[in-house]
Amino acid sequence: MKSALPQMEDKLLFIMMYHKVYAIQSAHGLQFGLSQSQANHWIHRLLPVLQKALTKLDMTPEREGSKLAEFLSVEIPPDFQIDGTDRPRQRPKDSHMQTAVYSGKHKTHTDKNVLLINEHTRQIEFLSATQPGSMHDKKVADEANILYPPDATLTKDTGFQGYEPVNVMTYQLKNQR
Repeated sequence: MKSALPQMEDKLLFIMMYHKVYAIQSAHGLQFGLSQSQANHWIHRLLPVLQKALTKLDMTPEREGSKLAEFLSVEIPPDFQIDGTDRPRQRPKDSHMQTAVYSGKHKTHTDKNVLLINEHTRQIEFLSATQPGSMHDKKVADEANILYPPDATLTKDTGFQGYEPVNVMTYQLKNQR
């Protein structure tokens, strides 16, 4: 049987698009001429390879907020941007779980993470644990216990109003809507 992902470049594009878009497997497979089961097979085969490569290239973000300051080796204080992300997820069958993951802001069921981006390198330096979509951005950041390097600056949006980490100069953007 001929593979629908014959070249290494095809495999890389397939897994990076999946990682970026996080589409359901049947829809993602259609873009590459694969069935849902074939897409599932390739996702489970290629995700560990991608993770290993990103780790080897030192391109994975810190996942523990308390280790961020020691993770970063910087000579000048970094400038960060913090933001929350919501990803759609399948509606759970359990009614309690439905309530927990329902994001009223997006009117759908979501999972949420908080990202910390270095403004100079444009690299994601921190990625929080995945939380239910109903949780507020500030609460996710508070629970992550992020320790910033001394004299860092932090640009935040209104979802982080009141988030004032120690020894960090914060700037809050006005709502663009």
